[in-house]
Amino acid sequence: MPTTPPPYHATAVRPGWTELPAGLRSAVAERLGAPVVDAHVAGAGFTRGFAAVLTTADGSSAFLKAAGRGEQPRLVDWYAREAAILARLPAGLPVPRLRWTLDAAGWYAICLDAVDGHTPGLPWSPEELTATLAGYADLAAALADPPVDLLALDPPRLADLAREDILWWGEVAAGREPAPALPAGVDGRLAELVALESRLPGYAAATPPDSLIHGDLRLDNVLIDRAGAAWFCDWTWVCRGPAWFDLAGLLITGYASGLDVDRLFADHPAAARAPADALDVTLAALAGYFLTTAAATPPTASPQIRRHNRWSGEQALAWLAARQGWT
Repeated sequence: MPTTPPPYHATAVRPGWTELPAGLRSAVAERLGAPVVDAHVAGAGFTRGFAAVLTTADGSSAFLKAAGRGEQPRLVDWYAREAAILARLPAGLPVPRLRWTLDAAGWYAICLDAVDGHTPGLPWSPEELTATLAGYADLAAALADPPVDLLALDPPRLADLAREDILWWGEVAAGREPAPALPAGVDGRLAELVALESRLPGYAAATPPDSLIHGDLRLDNVLIDRAGAAWFCDWTWVCRGPAWFDLAGLLITGYASGLDVDRLFADHPAAARAPADALDVTLAALAGYFLTTAAATPPTASPQIRRHNRWSGEQALAWLAARQGWT
């Protein structure tokens, strides 16, 4: 049976504000300049780190992420990486501004401007997806020529990430990875899937070497504010690569929403110089990645990530099958 999508606005499993160490809460309040009187925990996301909009006694608000150095060292590294990236992104982009970072009571925290917005719903409304695509066009243009100090962080290359972690159909074909269940019409297409995904590293390597992408662009990393504009969150996975890779990943949920995603991809500025089969190559790679990793749910992640991976893989594969005439 096809998987249903997770509730992207409510996938996270996070501690509440009062569950954080008292020393951390005191240090945060001191940095904010007033006691915290309310904490609205973020429902979106798949990590178990603390993330919430904090409201203080003086009526101001801020968004805080935090993780324990002893309990969640990898998450601490991710938050520190995100803070370093946010501090170096070009000004004026639709990205929450970093205010400060903090070490206290064995925890690491980053504080950002709070965005008064919501996670887009499924199915996408055409208006919200249009706003998101317009915002991403601005992001992609800015990241095509990023600041020198952002490049100094030495972001990884998508070509290398693909070879190391994204391409899985070849592993399935070689018998090193169990074959995921595939729908009729696709179950005999393994050779084609291997051939398509194998082109991704070469395509990614052909991108100008300093061009950067978000690296994890998906519906639940977007917020739509009260004016209808899109904001882009969760910047840990910035890498060197082509913007059309981000665009294809985002539009998987657009395909699931019944929208004309082939046209949306072809008409977007991020796809202007993409190889003719770049969309198919990306869909093949992402389908293999999501479907083969769906069975492995890290204990540090939300249980909903398995459902997200399975559903995303199914949608990517269905879109690819429709484009290839396999259905």
